[in-house]
Amino acid sequence: MSTNATYRPILAVGSLMAGLGVAAGAFGAHMLKTMLEPPMLAAYDTGTRYQMYHAFGMILTGMAARLFGDPRLVTAGWIFAVGMVMFSRSLYGISLAGQRWMGPITPLGGLTFIIGWGLFGWRLWCGSC
Repeated sequence: MSTNATYRPILAVGSLMAGLGVAAGAFGAHMLKTMLEPPMLAAYDTGTRYQMYHAFGMILTGMAARLFGDPRLVTAGWIFAVGMVMFSRSLYGISLAGQRWMGPITPLGGLTFIIGWGLFGWRLWCGSC
């Protein structure tokens, strides 16, 4: 059985990231709409959406770890956290600060998301292997 120390941190960090995603989305919708060119606003919006998706993914991995008693499931959640830093942060940097050098980081963050979902699915499918 998973212990609280295994799944509670991922639930807490996932919830925090979701809250920050809501704040980022509201900032984009209300403050940036008139300040950014449409392509940069779209990039920012993509960053906020993927942050929210993967914050929920983090929460899901913590809940699954608790439900199935498999603490290894949270590894996928921490991979989602790394992906959020790479993917969403790079899009925020590009759109808000013009940090074009961050462009190559975005697809690496996307790959990290794919790896996290693959690992999560494999751990759920495989169970004890």
